[in-house]
Amino acid sequence: MQRAAGTTIKKIAEELGVHPSTVSRALNPSTRALIGKETSERITRAAKKLGYYPNAAAASLRTGRSKLIGVFLPDISNPVFSPILSGIAEVTSDAGFATIVADVSAESRRQTEMMFELVARRVEGLVLATVSRNDNLVQQCINEGLPVVLVNRAESLMRVSSVTSDDAHGMRLAIEHLHSLGHRKIGHLAGPQHLSTGFLRSNGFKEAVATLGIDPIDAPIVESEAYTRPAGAAAMRALRELKPHLTAVVASNDLVALGAYDALHAAGLSVPDDISVVGHNDMPLVDMVHPPLTTIRISHRELGREAARLLMSEINHDGGARRSIVLAPELVVRGSTRKA
Repeated sequence: MQRAAGTTIKKIAEELGVHPSTVSRALNPSTRALIGKETSERITRAAKKLGYYPNAAAASLRTGRSKLIGVFLPDISNPVFSPILSGIAEVTSDAGFATIVADVSAESRRQTEMMFELVARRVEGLVLATVSRNDNLVQQCINEGLPVVLVNRAESLMRVSSVTSDDAHGMRLAIEHLHSLGHRKIGHLAGPQHLSTGFLRSNGFKEAVATLGIDPIDAPIVESEAYTRPAGAAAMRALRELKPHLTAVVASNDLVALGAYDALHAAGLSVPDDISVVGHNDMPLVDMVHPPLTTIRISHRELGREAARLLMSEINHDGGARRSIVLAPELVVRGSTRKA
């Protein structure tokens, strides 16, 4: 529907026979609760019928607030980030905020340039899904006085609030599952160690192996250069060269696991008949590959929701000290694992 020419709050008020301030409050998510539900819904319907939408630029000049937040992603093509973004948008839109999504890769300079670009556009906060364990961008945001929350990955110094999954526990679930199936020669395709996800999942692998009494010689680790399918395939080939008689492998994420599928298939091996494979994330569609991937499910949408709630609290100055929220993962057993 196109916006009707000259449609204003005053005209909506005249149409309904209410005061313009009532219309203004009903159309503002932060003040809507001050108006009765029936009146608020009537005003919202009338505004939609008349094609009204608020002038964000004018409101920003009047209030000094942009009602914009930014979200930095390392790779927008990675299916993991879709539900995270949905969770963020669910919370921020309810609060009357719009979201600017930036695919900034892992390049530090690009991230910094985009941060300053968004500061120039007066964004009120950032959600970062890009951070490394020692991340310069976090300090730059702090220097700019820009509220920032980390999601999915965390940094070592814990300078700002973060929402992550319990990566070490997820890896323990994977190893315990394989151990229960009789596997004693289990390799790990680790994620990049400069990222918290790669580092913590590797630590979880080592701890689980030690706890279950598996000989470390039978639990080799090869680091994948990136969370991508080609990098996973390369790491799987290297792992087999290092230890050719593994009966199972645990990947640092699902894309790496799919790369392992590729390398194993090219080597004439069958999953799970010759070797079992476990992923990590339960990204969309891994239940539809062949065989369906056993993996560790992370509540990505809830990660996004929690990150957005923390950012809204920081923007509105109603939060306390920085917080580290860690969500529990769960094992999802499918067709890529079987008894040794």
